[in-house]
Amino acid sequence: MSIVHLQNVEMTNATANFADPYIFRVTFECISPLSEDIEWKLIYVGSAASSKYDQELDSCMVGPVPVGVNSFEFEAEAPSPSKIPETDLLGVTVILLTASYKDAEFIRVGYYVNNFLEKEYLESRPDLQQYVDDPNKVLDLTKVDLDVTKLRREVLVSKPRVTRFNIKWDFEDAPAQQSDSLQTSQHTSNMTAVA
Repeated sequence: MSIVHLQNVEMTNATANFADPYIFRVTFECISPLSEDIEWKLIYVGSAASSKYDQELDSCMVGPVPVGVNSFEFEAEAPSPSKIPETDLLGVTVILLTASYKDAEFIRVGYYVNNFLEKEYLESRPDLQQYVDDPNKVLDLTKVDLDVTKLRREVLVSKPRVTRFNIKWDFEDAPAQQSDSLQTSQHTSNMTAVA
């Protein structure tokens, strides 16, 4: 049985410039006292090809955690574009919000992120006109001098992927199992714990 139930994750800036920080409001319920803090992390998946491009954007310790409903704001800096392969800078990737207790991850919330260039920027560049004319054409950043300050991101907050892991809490021995569920809403991810 989980001691911490994630109730809600709200992202206040789902559509923003690529370089803007990620800002979350996290609400969770703790149903029993905890002897240690909870560690929260935000990870940007830089490439589906290899985890070596993953960037831990920030982490924070939350605690002591009282019994009841708790809420906090988590702000993490944007990923470094120089650490992302050029072929993966545009398009769809993932961010992962994770929570761990005593170094054991017990919940992971994944969101799809679409990184794109505004149509106006593409239209202002004659060398990029072909990508305006054919939106299905893939922009090869290795052949284009791109101003990364023009990159935008859109986080698909309405469709989070929530994975829960059974861990050993302070009072029990729990087997290593996981359960997946998906709860959605507009601009807010409402999540209910699975017993």
